[in-house]
Amino acid sequence: MFSNATKRLSGMQLIASGFLIIILIGTFLLMLPWATKSGESTSFLTALFTSASATCVTGLIVADTFCHWTLFGQIVILCLIQIGGLGFITLGITVSILLRKRIGLKERGLLQESFNIIELRGMIRLTKRVIFGTLLFELSGAFILACCFIPKMGFFQGVYYGIFHSVSAFCNAGFDLMGRYTPFSSLTSYYDHPVAIVTIMALIIIGGIGFFVWNDLYEHRFHFRKYALHTKIVLTATIILTFGGAFIFYLIEQNHLFADMSISGKILSSLFCAVTPRTAGFNTVDVGAMTDGGKLFTVVLMFIGGAPGSTAGGVKVTTIVVLLIYLKATLTRTVGYNVFGRRLEEETLHKAAAVFCLNLTLAVTAGIILCALQNFNAADTLLEVFSAIGTVGMTAGLTTQLNTASRLVIILLMYLGRVGSLSFAMSFTDKKKIAHVMQPAEKINIG
Repeated sequence: MFSNATKRLSGMQLIASGFLIIILIGTFLLMLPWATKSGESTSFLTALFTSASATCVTGLIVADTFCHWTLFGQIVILCLIQIGGLGFITLGITVSILLRKRIGLKERGLLQESFNIIELRGMIRLTKRVIFGTLLFELSGAFILACCFIPKMGFFQGVYYGIFHSVSAFCNAGFDLMGRYTPFSSLTSYYDHPVAIVTIMALIIIGGIGFFVWNDLYEHRFHFRKYALHTKIVLTATIILTFGGAFIFYLIEQNHLFADMSISGKILSSLFCAVTPRTAGFNTVDVGAMTDGGKLFTVVLMFIGGAPGSTAGGVKVTTIVVLLIYLKATLTRTVGYNVFGRRLEEETLHKAAAVFCLNLTLAVTAGIILCALQNFNAADTLLEVFSAIGTVGMTAGLTTQLNTASRLVIILLMYLGRVGSLSFAMSFTDKKKIAHVMQPAEKINIG
């Protein structure tokens, strides 16, 4: 499956290079004249931004998906979303499985890195379940959404919209075609449509909990005690962030953004506001009209993101949970970092701290650069940069105002957010030999 040149690359280097190549191919296809409704070639930067956003399943756009792109352009975007959501390694191995080719250790190792799973054992079986599960969930979501759209759009348009939005939601991409009503409106016209909104939320959550969790749930069904520690943490954190987040949004926005809504509309909007920042990018309310408290809480959820080895971005819920466990152990002077009757390894804590610090540094640095370049409002700028690195796609309206330099900054953030900023940085040191010399220890003051 791999040439001699690619075999010399580490797993992370190959994944990072592959995503870059896919982005460039998508850029070329979107620059073709028949990809736009105007019949004119889209500028390189606009095509690059759109391709990067789709491949990195982000959802930030500088041109409305319905108004700017033809059916060809929309299908290119949809294909990029599917490739970016599942990972090109997964799709490549799937083709090899269908062709009954032998899957070697190199390919299994790449799958392991792509899924972000600790054990190499059972990778082919997991891949088959991932592909089957993806088809099952996306087709089920497409059928339900089509039933919601057909009465208003007609049969063929309704089916197409159902498929597009199901794939986009499951892959946590946030691209939509609702610009047919109002450009850049996302799902605001469906904010009080329970079937459509609940379906979109379910697809986002299912795609965002991760493939390892899928496999664990499949094998152990509803026996919580038999789940792996990773699964227990992801499910618990997802439930808390979904319902706890919805409650907080309800308190913050009930007399502001939700003021003119019915009770059912407020509840649905609160739930959607809690789910979509992790990390889908759809919105049923005007994000720019949120209170500063609502925007700040949205930034927090975008930074957290979904689960490792999923279609979601962010630093991941496991990272935040590990750091909170460490904080609790420190405050209570407990020996070891324990949760659900298990003790976490020191290496896990080190990686969580590194991911947290690196992503926070990148986002804040990018925010400062954007403010310096274009003098944007600080709250809206933070929303933009955390949305990019978290591969979320929510915006307060700044995306269409970005100049060339700012667009390049956002593109870089989306790319690093998808391939993993820490993994990308470490890929350059994979083959370097570092001397393990212990330096003399000395204490410093902390806090």
